[in-house]
Amino acid sequence: MSQISSADATKFCEDILRQGIRYNVEHHILPSENLVAERLLDRGVELVGAYAELCEKLANRPGAVKLFLGTLLSTAAFWKPSDISKAREGRKRLGKVNEEIAYHAARLGHLIAERDELHNHSRFASDTHFHVCEIIAAAAEDNYLFKVHVQERLDALHSQFDMKYWPSLSDFMWVIAHDARDAEIDATDPLTAAAATGPRSSQADFLKALYAAIEDNSGGNFIKIPSGFRLTDNSIASLATCALDLEPDRPIDGAHIKRFRQRVRKAAKQG
Repeated sequence: MSQISSADATKFCEDILRQGIRYNVEHHILPSENLVAERLLDRGVELVGAYAELCEKLANRPGAVKLFLGTLLSTAAFWKPSDISKAREGRKRLGKVNEEIAYHAARLGHLIAERDELHNHSRFASDTHFHVCEIIAAAAEDNYLFKVHVQERLDALHSQFDMKYWPSLSDFMWVIAHDARDAEIDATDPLTAAAATGPRSSQADFLKALYAAIEDNSGGNFIKIPSGFRLTDNSIASLATCALDLEPDRPIDGAHIKRFRQRVRKAAKQG
């Protein structure tokens, strides 16, 4: 693939995209990636330079070209700005849900403790669960695997050890409350972690995800993207503009990418 012309580079990259579309259609998978691939094919004229640079810098590594394009497709399909905005809202809501769980679990713990006190001293009792094993058995009433594999052993433990060996129901509630109150919210994958670090949603979120995805797919393996691989700002801008289907009069340009990289470097230095 060395000394490839711009026309041949475009054909090579677009053939990869078409092959990916056919494979996904045949296997009924990844329609979102196909949509991005179709965008790149529709706007191929805008990507001639980017494809030429990609093939030149990954000369003799066609597997790495395919991996790079696949990385671009998946990032644009699943970490586009609207998706990352939803992820931010999900993170915000998760924090609020944990706060509510902490409050209500603590309140419930106090109420259960008060009920225990009334059972012991009011001369009245209610027909409610008081042992953790009873709660587990009742909650697993419809769990066939629990009944077959666990219940007999749990019943034996229940019979073997009296109440002083078990946590109270109120203790369980307080543990749930403390667990929710002290929970730290982290992204479940490196791309979301990279994309959702800023205070508000923007196109920079997608760029963070894209660079993180490239890094995640880099390494010494011949089919991987070489470590330290970089495209020029203009090529990344063209690929991002077309992958996100931005309007021609409102593209991401090379200057935008340069400013983005400068902000990332500055943030990294500041720790």
